[in-house]
Amino acid sequence: MIKKILLGMTLLMSMVSCTEDYTDWANPQSNPDKEEAVSFGDGSVTPEGVINLKDVTGDKVKVASIVAPTSTKDTYAPFFKINFGGQSFDIDADGNMAKADLVNYITNTYGKRPIERDIDATLDAWQSNGSTAAKVKMATSENFQVKAIPEAPFIDNGYYLVGDMFTTEDGVNGWTKDVAKAFNHSEKDVYDDPIFTVSFETTKADQYWKIIPKKNIDADDLWAPGVVGPKVDGDDSMTGALTNGEAKAGKIAKAGKYKLTINMMDYSYTIEEVNYDPFIYFIGSTDGWKSNDQKLALVDDAKGVYTGYVYLADPNGAGFEFKFQRAPGNWDTAIGAGTFVSFAGAAIGVDNGNLGVNAGEGVYYMDVNLSEGTITATKIETMGMIGGFNNWDGDAVMTWNAEEYCFEATNVGVTADGWKFRVNGGWDINLGGSLNNLTAGGDNLTVAGNTVKLYPTRKTKDNIYCTVE
Repeated sequence: MIKKILLGMTLLMSMVSCTEDYTDWANPQSNPDKEEAVSFGDGSVTPEGVINLKDVTGDKVKVASIVAPTSTKDTYAPFFKINFGGQSFDIDADGNMAKADLVNYITNTYGKRPIERDIDATLDAWQSNGSTAAKVKMATSENFQVKAIPEAPFIDNGYYLVGDMFTTEDGVNGWTKDVAKAFNHSEKDVYDDPIFTVSFETTKADQYWKIIPKKNIDADDLWAPGVVGPKVDGDDSMTGALTNGEAKAGKIAKAGKYKLTINMMDYSYTIEEVNYDPFIYFIGSTDGWKSNDQKLALVDDAKGVYTGYVYLADPNGAGFEFKFQRAPGNWDTAIGAGTFVSFAGAAIGVDNGNLGVNAGEGVYYMDVNLSEGTITATKIETMGMIGGFNNWDGDAVMTWNAEEYCFEATNVGVTADGWKFRVNGGWDINLGGSLNNLTAGGDNLTVAGNTVKLYPTRKTKDNIYCTVE
């Protein structure tokens, strides 16, 4: 029998009549395996054992048994507060608190992963005469622990798509580990971010699919328990529910490019057909979210990869934030932080859903992959010219002109024997080709001149271009 420390106290006779705030509470559920009691003035608090919140069906949960400290004022009504991490919550004389309060505290503090959380707690007893606002603290208990497991379904650390769309005429089987395509996911814990995405293309109609958890891939046993799919075989719905018990195969009804999004917290899926537009349009803090004339160009229409340069400033002190619009002025399909699972370079996701950078004002080279959900922002510390005019040794550095949205250099003396633009003194990002249509990795430029202006943001034209005089 578990030891209880009862410190010679009497239970207030008035307690029953002073709990009207709690009389309509649903019958709470508790764990019968209690912990050792701690003192509470001349009373005690006995914590419950480990509480599995998935088993709690009511609105309230019993976290402790309370023997109240005695009061010197028989006319005063006692009430109680339980304290976690500097926060206080209502708890009744029988040790019942709102399930929502406990769930929210655990989720906000530890996350949603369903493992035991041991929460340090104390209990306060207060008293009031019921007629004035004055309240007096009678006692604070010794420290004890509330132990609870959050309610959540099983979510693996990764998922893979298999199906007919990966089967080829040369004998590749699309239902095997070798060709299973991994879903993309952010760096967050899967219980804090249960969203996974994968993009794929089908060249035929009526292509069947299923989802394989990472644990099956790792065990080299694709069809072990845990396979995920719709509940009806051949379901070609674009949205629906998933199950990992007797999962059936979903179906893509027609050929095309698709993005499959799964939410493993509620076991649901959405399939959307993807068509990538020629440009995506930058809009943000540079001019107070007023214009969208800077843009990135589509460079890979199979994966939805866009690249280009944007000038980002913050004249209003609101933060270096932005989004992309798929069509100018259309916010319904805007591309924000939620589109991406990976942020690299200076790119960041902002809590309000915007995109942002952490390197301040300047011109950035953006690489956006919509199918993979990745974005990389490289700040242009130097835009330079290199070529025969300087023996391909070092850079003639250009200056940013924020009024004309161009990099410029005077008296540079580029020559017709070849030269190029490059970023930050390296060759990873460089421009060449023709003056009116500069492209990544393009051929050497062969125009001579002294004054060069480079217009990289596509603000006034669809191409990146330069002038040489």
